[in-house]
Amino acid sequence: MHWSMTTLPLPPYVELGVHSLSGLLWTLLLLFLWHCYRIGSDLPIPGHTHAGKLKSGSRRSMMSRGGSCAGTKCNARSKLLRSDQISPFISMETEEDEEQGQGYLTPVLSHALFPAQASAEAKKLYAALQEYAKRYSWVGMGRIHKGLREQVRLNDHSAIQKPHLFFLPDVPSVPFFPRDAHRHDIEVLEANYSVILAEFKAVYQRGIDPKLGWTYLGPKVHNKIVPGQAVFPLYTAGVSVAGNCRSCPCTYRTLLSLRTFISSNSLGSAGFWLLGPGATLGSSYGPTNTRLRCHLGLQTPPSCELVVGGEPQCWSEGHCLLVDDSFLHTVSHKDAGPRVILSVDLWHPNVAAAERQALDFMFSPDL
Repeated sequence: MHWSMTTLPLPPYVELGVHSLSGLLWTLLLLFLWHCYRIGSDLPIPGHTHAGKLKSGSRRSMMSRGGSCAGTKCNARSKLLRSDQISPFISMETEEDEEQGQGYLTPVLSHALFPAQASAEAKKLYAALQEYAKRYSWVGMGRIHKGLREQVRLNDHSAIQKPHLFFLPDVPSVPFFPRDAHRHDIEVLEANYSVILAEFKAVYQRGIDPKLGWTYLGPKVHNKIVPGQAVFPLYTAGVSVAGNCRSCPCTYRTLLSLRTFISSNSLGSAGFWLLGPGATLGSSYGPTNTRLRCHLGLQTPPSCELVVGGEPQCWSEGHCLLVDDSFLHTVSHKDAGPRVILSVDLWHPNVAAAERQALDFMFSPDL
């Protein structure tokens, strides 16, 4: 049976013609674009945003509206909107933070003064942060800015974690970190254990003397330092000790091969730490929570213990221990023979690259 095309019913859009169909499609496209524009440009009503909701779209729309305004009336409206919507400028903040005025960059955007009760060191760091932002950008500096302002409150109360120099907020931390936090650097140190131990023995056999590069640390008795702890530094406050590095060339090259070694600011150090038998190091806090201390055990008597944040651990020869020394920590040595470790300061894994760059600038040995 033969079917003719003329007998088939045609759909309605064929009768409209090609030009009519193109016009319809263009109309639908323009409506869709207008709809997307309205959704992206509508500002959230103050007090009705959900906790934890991102606010980057609101920031872009407000900036575009403020830039497109012309005349006194529009400028006044733009300023009013900016003053009412300061907290939505900051992404990843909750409604609770907005209500309390504790946003990362809220003091910067509102031109609030730095706390008057802040220490001279905190004010110096804040000035360095401002200089860094002037040269580069405020992008990624929210936590650092918030930490500098909250350092005063942190120093006023007791806590199990209280770094005395700089505290970076919202950094998850525990007293002891697993190996996976810095697997590459740990494997490099452990692979060079025998070479590092040999270089330490060569330095140790020459004698512990300040003239030979050693530094005594320990409690004072009658204004004299008791030599219970001694350090042979390779890096001190981000600066290499040239003479000591020449005495331990393989150890020095190993440090340079680490990916997260803090070698560009005063928060980072590395060296051989020796603790004499019977010595005890009292409770103390490290300077910051932006770093982890990696201890490579070289000579570790069994009755030598490290307690960090109430958690005890013992060193093991040829193995690394990752410690957050911003927690309250103590060391006790109740065995014979010295305890020897290679201590290396590494970046905390939750400190972003932009924050590391800013901290290098703020804590530069040259400042």
